[in-house]
Amino acid sequence: MSRLAINKRIASIPPSVTLGVTSKAKAMIAAGETVYSFAAGEPDFDTPEHIKVAAVQALTDGQTKYAPVTGLPALRSVISNKLKAENGLDYAPEQVVVSCGAKHSLFNIIMALCDEGEEVIVPTPYWLSYTEMIRVSGASPVLVRAKQENDFKMTPEEFEAAITPNTKAIIFNSPSNPIGIVYTRSEIEKIVEVALRHGVYIIADEIYEKLLYDGAEHVSPGSLSAEAQEMVITVNGFSKAYSMTGWRLGYFAGPQKLVKAVTALQGHSTSSPTTFAQYGAVAALEGPQDCLKEMGIAFAERRNYIYNRVSAIDGVTCVKPGGAFYVLPDISSFGLDSVSFAEQLLAAEGVAVVPGAPFGVDSNVRLSYACSMENIEKGLDGLESFIKNL
Repeated sequence: MSRLAINKRIASIPPSVTLGVTSKAKAMIAAGETVYSFAAGEPDFDTPEHIKVAAVQALTDGQTKYAPVTGLPALRSVISNKLKAENGLDYAPEQVVVSCGAKHSLFNIIMALCDEGEEVIVPTPYWLSYTEMIRVSGASPVLVRAKQENDFKMTPEEFEAAITPNTKAIIFNSPSNPIGIVYTRSEIEKIVEVALRHGVYIIADEIYEKLLYDGAEHVSPGSLSAEAQEMVITVNGFSKAYSMTGWRLGYFAGPQKLVKAVTALQGHSTSSPTTFAQYGAVAALEGPQDCLKEMGIAFAERRNYIYNRVSAIDGVTCVKPGGAFYVLPDISSFGLDSVSFAEQLLAAEGVAVVPGAPFGVDSNVRLSYACSMENIEKGLDGLESFIKNL
């Protein structure tokens, strides 16, 4: 009998439901079954050519050795310039840390910032990994259940009511996963005001900042004032905007003390991200940005189509996303929890969606439209057929 004992915090982590559904759908496809998947939050576009060319050139030039733990100086400098020009954030390159994806950046931040007995506020619906990262750090997630009638946006009053003497930070995601809501400048100002008044750090996950619709504006919370920037840690990456999911490159910018702590943590875990991939990231930020516009037009078309069709289904309600590439329809009127709904839909129609339960909303399911229009059309045919037969 094995005497192996797993760390209690690690043993308590459930597998990622998103990755699990994606894997099951791929297994069904490999077995010859037809599956229309809305599971993965991964753009179906290839990485733009100039980015790939830069990485290939770096390989040709022999850029295959270790990079500094916090990332190539050239990339940190380009990120610093980007944050200043596009986001109104004045971070020196030395305040930027490049990691193996924005998910890795978030994990490092939470591990370095949060401690046993502290609390981190998470508005629901939330990206499912936030709460698990918080628990692994020893801190506790405190969920603020935003209301669907408010488009699932947390109000300043709801935020303030959740703050206790143990509150260390709030994770703020706009545009958001899993629902695509975008907070307005006025709404963000009020959230920041509450955070500053109580000395609560804001971990601003801005990975979807480039994916906006209907003239929506992205506002970085740290840009509102010098005082705000001191209390905001800004997280971003290359996966969503530049379709570089497999490159595993993300970054954050924040206070020097946090950078020092994360540098030590990353130095003893992953070290730096892949060197030649970072040259591709430099090209992504410095090169032509036409690719963003082209992908944005396609996502907007898909967003309009999927939202209109889902909203027209009897018994379904849905908040219209202002950004990202997800819709989160409410399916509670059909008498099924989100896991049962997703399992039965996949079995009956070969349509893969992600249950809302791990996002904090068991009444909803998430559909990603980071897939082809053909997949969306046929998948929605299957969804409509499934609901009619319930």
